[in-house]
Amino acid sequence: MAMDLNKTFDGRRVLITGGTGSLGKQLVNTLLSGRYGCPAKIIIFSRDEAKQYAMRMLYERRVNKVSEEIIYNNFKKLLEFRLGDVRDFLSLQGVMRGIDIVINAAALKQVPSCEYFPHEASLTNIMGASNIVRAIEEHAFPVETVVGVSTDKACLPVNVMGMTKSLQERLFISGNINCPGTRFVCVRYGNVLASRGSVIPLFREQIKNGGPLTITTADMTRFLLPLNGAVTTIATAISEANPGETYVPKIASALITDVAKALIGDRDVPITTIGIRPGEKIHEMMISPEEGQRAYGRGDFYAIAPLLPELRVPQDETLLLGHPYSSHDHVMDYAETLALLRRHGLMLDDVREGEDSELLA
Repeated sequence: MAMDLNKTFDGRRVLITGGTGSLGKQLVNTLLSGRYGCPAKIIIFSRDEAKQYAMRMLYERRVNKVSEEIIYNNFKKLLEFRLGDVRDFLSLQGVMRGIDIVINAAALKQVPSCEYFPHEASLTNIMGASNIVRAIEEHAFPVETVVGVSTDKACLPVNVMGMTKSLQERLFISGNINCPGTRFVCVRYGNVLASRGSVIPLFREQIKNGGPLTITTADMTRFLLPLNGAVTTIATAISEANPGETYVPKIASALITDVAKALIGDRDVPITTIGIRPGEKIHEMMISPEEGQRAYGRGDFYAIAPLLPELRVPQDETLLLGHPYSSHDHVMDYAETLALLRRHGLMLDDVREGEDSELLA
């Protein structure tokens, strides 16, 4: 099924779980801009009232600035904030009435934290997804599409975060069987540039404090995706993915040491190697060798076909990937890494004091 990407959200009521996070904020920014159509309603569902208040006030301040784009006025009539938790089935089922599209961005995503608190990671990343499927199944909610936001760490997972996200993917894919009126799809991508808790904000803070800048190992590589690229991946999956497919963007990867050196520039800041943290990989993989045998090129993305035979659809075999997709495959050199960071305004001098970089388009 394919629809016009520019009208993906037209007239739709959209629920974003975990909507006060980095991705949620960028999603709201993009939806309010009308870039992929004009939604009828956007509901932010999260458990942190302080973050909801801060997000609402940020839009209020932008509305009152004459120089800001007029699109921010839309938030008063389109944007609704609802307190709740994906772990809590009752609060979740209450917010899902009348919803057309669910984007599940609620997650515990810090690798070390999930290692120390695996039960908490399971409750959010696994039970939260299960509750979404259960609510649709038990109440026959006419939800058109559910998108599970996953991670490269779900591919051949070696840490708790990746394991829970891998199970989340399978829960949503199997949801197509139990809820045939709803299309469940997933998106999987690497590290989002400058998102909360990611390495770039950490490096910037360490540089401001004079160092040392800490890296785990010199040969570590990571996929790097700007926040707007994450939104594009979600919108594209909603627009064209078949039930049960997982969309993976074709994106750049870099040596973390090159990211560190680019951010330091000509500053006198030392770099210290501290060793791999609990649950970390040296190289990330977005498509495993097995998945490569059912992953197909679709423009700027790969679509991983579901394992369940009931959901498989005929594919153009000339577009078969046929091999794994790793951050170690095509690594940018230093100059390319520096250019990427500059292009997205992520150099230390690009971020103005007090500015919320998570709301930059």
